[in-house]
Amino acid sequence: MGAEGRERKRFSRLAGAALALAALYLLIAYLVLPHAWERYARKHPSFDDDPRITKTKDGHPGDPLNVALIGTEGEVKGAMAAAGWVPANPLDFRSDAEIAAATVLRRPYAQAPVSRLYLFGRQEDLAFEKAAGDNPRRRNHVRLWDTGRKAPNGRPVWIGAASFDESVGLSRTTGQVTHHIAPDIDAERDRLISDLQATGRLAEAFKVPGFHTVLEGRNGGGDPWFTDGDLDVAVLKGG
Repeated sequence: MGAEGRERKRFSRLAGAALALAALYLLIAYLVLPHAWERYARKHPSFDDDPRITKTKDGHPGDPLNVALIGTEGEVKGAMAAAGWVPANPLDFRSDAEIAAATVLRRPYAQAPVSRLYLFGRQEDLAFEKAAGDNPRRRNHVRLWDTGRKAPNGRPVWIGAASFDESVGLSRTTGQVTHHIAPDIDAERDRLISDLQATGRLAEAFKVPGFHTVLEGRNGGGDPWFTDGDLDVAVLKGG
C-alpha cells in the first residue's frame, strides 16, 4: 500500500472515531442525562425559590440556611429525639433568667432557648439543640421552618439553619448579650445529618450543590461564617 493509501486509511479511521464520539455525545446529552435529571426531579424537591439566609427581627441578615428535612412534624421530632437533640425552650423572661444563671454558675441547661430568627415572615417553627458538655455557652443547635411545600413523595419540606454556639458575649452589632456561632457552619450541618443517619430513620440523604453562591458573611450578631455552598437534605422514613 502506497503512502496515499495509508493516508486515506488513517483519515478514514479518524473520521470513524469522530463520528463515534459525536454519536456518544448526542446519546448522553440528549437521552441519558435528560432522562436521569427527569428521574431525579421526580424524586427530589427543588430549593431554587427558597431564601438563602434567615433574618433577625430588625431585618439584619441572620444565620445561613444549610439543612433541609423531608417528613411530617411528628417524624422530624421523633428523629431529632432519637439523635439526641432536644427541643429548645421558648424564649421568655423565665428562660432568659435560667440561661443567665446557668452561664454564670457554669451548670448545664440542656433546653436553653435560642434567639428568634425569621424566614417566610415568621420565626422558626421548631428549634432543637444538643449540649456540648456541661457548659451552657457551647451547644449544637438548629432552627427549622416548614416551607409549606410538599416533596414529590407528598411529604412536608422543612428548611433550617444549623450552627454551633461556641461562646456567649456581646453582639458585635447591637451590644446585646448573645451566643456567638463558630464560623464553620458546614461542620454543624454535617454533624446534624450524621446524627440523624445514625438513628436509622433516614430513607435517604443527599446534597444540593451550589445552594449558596455567596460563601461567606456575617450574621446579625456580627459573627463571621463560611460554607462550601451545599445544602444537605435528609429524607425521613415514613411512619
